Amino acid sequence: MAIDELGLKLKEMYNSAPGGEQATFIHLFGIKYGELILNNRYSIAEIVKKAGIQDSYKTEVRKGVKLSKYVTVKI
Repeated sequence: MAIDELGLKLKEMYNSAPGGEQATFIHLFGIKYGELILNNRYSIAEIVKKAGIQDSYKTEVRKGVKLSKYVTVKI
């Protein structure tokens, strides 16, 4: 998956999050795609930029990517 596609996935997850759960879904994105992001050395800043969401969400994606080493997605 290319960085553009990851940006679209992040945007979709952010926009589909239930009210007040946007940060949670950004963490979930990082967990779900963390291995891909790490293995390809993709820039989290670039993914967030491609998603068109606030720059400050880089930190939340980073948290999810770190969690991806320890947890799995249930849904």
